[in-house]
Amino acid sequence: LIPTKKEKLPANTFTPAIARRTSTRTTTRAALSFFGLCALIILGTSGYGIISEANLASAPTVTIVDPYSQSTTMLEYGPQEALSKNNFFIETRDAFIDEGLTFVEVDISQKQLRFFKNGVLFQSAEIFGVGAKGSWWDTPSGLYKIERKDEDFFTSTGQVNLPWVLVFQGNFLIHGWPTYPGGVGVPMDFSGGGIRLSDESAKELFSYVKEGMPVLVHDNKDKERDTFVYEPQVPELDTQHYFIADIDNGTILASSEYEEVVPIASLVKLMTAVIATEKLSLDGRIRVTSPTFVSSLIPRLSERSSVSMYSLLQLLLVESSNEAAETIAGEVGREDFIEAMNAKARQLGMMHTTFADPSGLSSDNTSSIEDLYTLTKYIYKNKRFVFDITANKTLASVYVGGEFDGLINFNEVEDMDSFIGGKVGETLAAGQTSVSLHKLQFQGKERTVVIILLGSDSRTEDIETLISYALNRFGG
Repeated sequence: LIPTKKEKLPANTFTPAIARRTSTRTTTRAALSFFGLCALIILGTSGYGIISEANLASAPTVTIVDPYSQSTTMLEYGPQEALSKNNFFIETRDAFIDEGLTFVEVDISQKQLRFFKNGVLFQSAEIFGVGAKGSWWDTPSGLYKIERKDEDFFTSTGQVNLPWVLVFQGNFLIHGWPTYPGGVGVPMDFSGGGIRLSDESAKELFSYVKEGMPVLVHDNKDKERDTFVYEPQVPELDTQHYFIADIDNGTILASSEYEEVVPIASLVKLMTAVIATEKLSLDGRIRVTSPTFVSSLIPRLSERSSVSMYSLLQLLLVESSNEAAETIAGEVGREDFIEAMNAKARQLGMMHTTFADPSGLSSDNTSSIEDLYTLTKYIYKNKRFVFDITANKTLASVYVGGEFDGLINFNEVEDMDSFIGGKVGETLAAGQTSVSLHKLQFQGKERTVVIILLGSDSRTEDIETLISYALNRFGG
């Protein structure tokens, strides 16, 4: 994808005007291409570049290039953390405009949606609402494309009608004002649905947009900086592969073997859930073809022909069902699903992680504390409902309800009220593993900490030890 000096770019490759002008800034070369074999070169100060080539029939392959190490990461259409950075987003959008592209810009941070036709602004509209933070419809920064258009869509999950709906990435929506079945509009503070416009603006946008059109989304989730500060002291702990940090401001309270790569068992299912929410409709049902090569401690799918996606996520995340993991992966195509898991890991910067299956049974599923912390932060910021399900909470945004009674939550830490979500795992190769979130009091303020354990012999005791250490050291 990156031509050598002897290679020539395709005849229809172009360089935008901003790249042809001389610049005195510290620059980074970046390129994006989609639709035909084309490339954009962006010169700017974002720190990372994007280079890609693709054809019209398939989603683009995007390579993010680190200008310092020259390391590359392959991406596809979907959430892209780089686009949450203001400079990078602005440079990418301006390059689209300079090259006369037709696309939709969604700036969630500024509550503005804009439609550009051939690089010219045709429409600007106020965004009145977005999916609730951490919900299924919470739309992360990224490069997407319109997949479907519906003049009227009833969502069984939200129990409302959505007018002038534009669907992208399966579960993300742009639409007009939702109404209840009786025709009454939802109140202003309604948190269901996706990116909400006025009916007039949504109808106008609907008339302009075609399937396959790019959607550029920006949401700067870090704009409100957390100023809480710890006074760290050196821990005296012997537990192997441990980690505890404040997930909101990133303060690491204690850690060991941060980058060592080891098996992770069912912690894999956190990524399985992420890919499921990005590849499958959370409003639909999944065909059950019970795999014969895996078993679950509590088998529940053998007598089922289909099950709701929400119920499958409950089985996956609450009871750590291997059957649910394979059923979800099978709906996409098992090999394609595993490939998507590894691509997502690269996209998030999890360079020490390899996924071999969707359940975590294989000892070839490996990662590091550093990478699992990256994944945990991504879920916490963008898909917090995943952690809500791990705590066996009933999601406010789900009206259909679960289909299985008496679920046994394997994730809860015995006699510990601070637990608010997480995932456990255990195999002979990995030992006991866990990622858990806890609400703790520090200096009179409630904080959320993440604890990660790999290769533990006594998970509950290790978690208790780390919490006691943190509270004693930092003023709990």
